[in-house]
Amino acid sequence: MSASTKKTLTIVSLSIVAVLLLSACQPSAPADLLGEIKARGTIKVSTDPNYAPQSSSVPDATRKADTKCASDELTSAELEGFDIDTAVEIARRLGVEACFVTPQWEIITAGNWAGRWDISVGSMTITKPRQEVLWFTTGYYFTPAQLAAREGSGIDSVDDIAGKPVCVGTATTYESYLSGEDVGIPSTDIKVPPPAGVQVFPLDTDAECAQAIRAGRPDFDAFLTSGTVVDEAIAQGIPVVKVGSPVFVENLAVSIDKNSPKDPKSLLDEISKIITAMHADGTLKASSMKWFGADLTTAP
Repeated sequence: MSASTKKTLTIVSLSIVAVLLLSACQPSAPADLLGEIKARGTIKVSTDPNYAPQSSSVPDATRKADTKCASDELTSAELEGFDIDTAVEIARRLGVEACFVTPQWEIITAGNWAGRWDISVGSMTITKPRQEVLWFTTGYYFTPAQLAAREGSGIDSVDDIAGKPVCVGTATTYESYLSGEDVGIPSTDIKVPPPAGVQVFPLDTDAECAQAIRAGRPDFDAFLTSGTVVDEAIAQGIPVVKVGSPVFVENLAVSIDKNSPKDPKSLLDEISKIITAMHADGTLKASSMKWFGADLTTAP
């Protein structure tokens, strides 16, 4: 072997060693979703920008200057509500910043998010069909499903909506209930059987039902939604009234896509621990009192 050949082999060998050493020094990519979130420094949260008092856009908000959120994501300065405060606190306890996206509800509940967001903090009821595609944490609060009607409509009981059009949010438990389908919650949580022949009138989100009544839309006189949304509509001066007692009770939780590109189970377990701690230390109760004027954090 010539001297030049030996020199070449030595250089190649040293180069290989250098590459191997450099590779060994590079941090490996996180193996699970929790690790990826902590490495990124943000958690991407899907929510609804038109679902007050749970979540809504802040008018004329000023975006945080030091945010780690991407330009197409919203920050906690641009949204407000019970769900927003819950998401922000979960992120804080994870040691990261909450960044928000607002896809349509039926896309969120369908699962297969393809990593576009990490979790949903959007007052999602735990149901059997949703559990087929989503993991759910410990519940963080409970809401009553409440029928409401336009003032002076003559709708005074749940039975009065039989055969009539009733507004709901698309792909919600309210739509399933009025359609006569299995809501997917424990039968003991159904307090009033659904009337027959209801003409379901779906909009993108059930908060739009009250807004449509305020605008004078004549398509329907009644809507079914969370009692908190009805209370907010009344507080805003929308001419609606509650009809009867709640028809069912919902256990609401944070959800995570089972088909996440990275293993989500450690994130699921960690957020459940955080929610349990937020119940224990009074954080969720205080937030519920702030946004709802009542403690909705324990099962009725």
